[in-house]
Amino acid sequence: MSNFDYDLFVIGAGSGGVRASRIASQLGARVAVAEDRYLGGTCVNVGCVPKKLFVYGSHFSEDFEAAAGFGWQVPQPHFDWPTLRDRKTREIERLNGIYGSILANAGVELIEGRAEITGAHSVKVGDRSFTSERILIATGGWPFVPDFAGAEHVITSNEAFYLEEFPKRVIVVGGGYIAVEFAGIFNGLGAESHLYYRGPLFLRGFDAGVRKVVADEMEKKGVNLHFDTSVAQIERLPSGELEVTDTQGRTRVVDAVMYATGRRAKTDGLGLENTAVKLRENGAVMVGDNFQTGEPSIFAIGDVIGRIELTPVALAEGMALAHYLFGDRPNAAVDYDNIPTAVFSQPNIATVGLTEEQARERYPQLQVYQSSFTHMKHTLSGLDEKTFMKLLVDGVTEKVVGCHMVGSDAGEIIQGIGIAIKAGATKQDFDNTIGIHPTAAEEFVTMREPVAG
Repeated sequence: MSNFDYDLFVIGAGSGGVRASRIASQLGARVAVAEDRYLGGTCVNVGCVPKKLFVYGSHFSEDFEAAAGFGWQVPQPHFDWPTLRDRKTREIERLNGIYGSILANAGVELIEGRAEITGAHSVKVGDRSFTSERILIATGGWPFVPDFAGAEHVITSNEAFYLEEFPKRVIVVGGGYIAVEFAGIFNGLGAESHLYYRGPLFLRGFDAGVRKVVADEMEKKGVNLHFDTSVAQIERLPSGELEVTDTQGRTRVVDAVMYATGRRAKTDGLGLENTAVKLRENGAVMVGDNFQTGEPSIFAIGDVIGRIELTPVALAEGMALAHYLFGDRPNAAVDYDNIPTAVFSQPNIATVGLTEEQARERYPQLQVYQSSFTHMKHTLSGLDEKTFMKLLVDGVTEKVVGCHMVGSDAGEIIQGIGIAIKAGATKQDFDNTIGIHPTAAEEFVTMREPVAG
């Protein structure tokens, strides 16, 4: 029996921390988890789950409009913000309970409170001290708001889920997926929605064709896009409204300003100065092989290490680390290639593999298959929305190296294609697959002529 209180002490009960602790406990380790906010981390509480619920809710405005084309006479709909907000909150509370049950059923001790690392093998939570053979940092990230005049008046995605009143006019600042998603959410729920981004086109890092299509579609749906635009200052007026001045001196009065300009690793107050753990310039915890930090007994996974900040990645890292530390795996390696991902913009984006720009650098004989069409639903709905699809193929091996989609249910469709690409499918494999008709997805197996090579 070890002289330590625990074999593994996990700081953070988010997706990665809960998965690592549960698997480690099932493998025979004595495990404790410390959490100072809510079980489930960002994804469950102020991320993926409530955001997707809000996307569902915001899409109904378009569904009501589309219904008329199918013969449904829908009275003028009315949106009630407190209903959506509070029902979402009850669902999150239900999920919090499920996470608590997962830990309890796995034999993991839950310690409520902010943990501070006091040494290579010691942790303090409030006035209680613990020792552990190994410590895992899984504290995730936190929204980052730059310092500028009036920054105290903005909200982040954290607060957006709990607003007392729904804003009639809102500015979302940022160009990443969170900004794009919330601009669509606010617009769909009835707000005058503006998106400010300092660059020429949002969603940097995504396929260029995808970025352009999404921008066009969002504008058609009523989102006001302002590229090459940054906020200089925000002033609260006597009316309670916010006057926003951009760097060109232009002003706009709105009810709320939401910043989605990135997230930083949540490491403040962790006591890392008491260890040999090192941080990158952006605050992320530096890890080497097997997620080990500069302090050999301390490990880190998930958003706090700043690799690929996605919930399924944190889950994979947590499982790999637990099996390495307490199972029979020789290492905690995670394969980061060909990770499917989705942006719940309106319309949705989903992607797996390389962008066209990345693929052209790697494959000189790249073949590009591309399609843009009106979804069958919209032939009657009358809505002006295009579905966009792209396949990227290495002309030498015929291997499909990238797949991108903008359109309804893109995430549901690309998940399956992600399996094929992970398995090394070729363009011939796609061509040999019989499509499901009539669906949008069948377009991926009926593209015959490349548009570019």
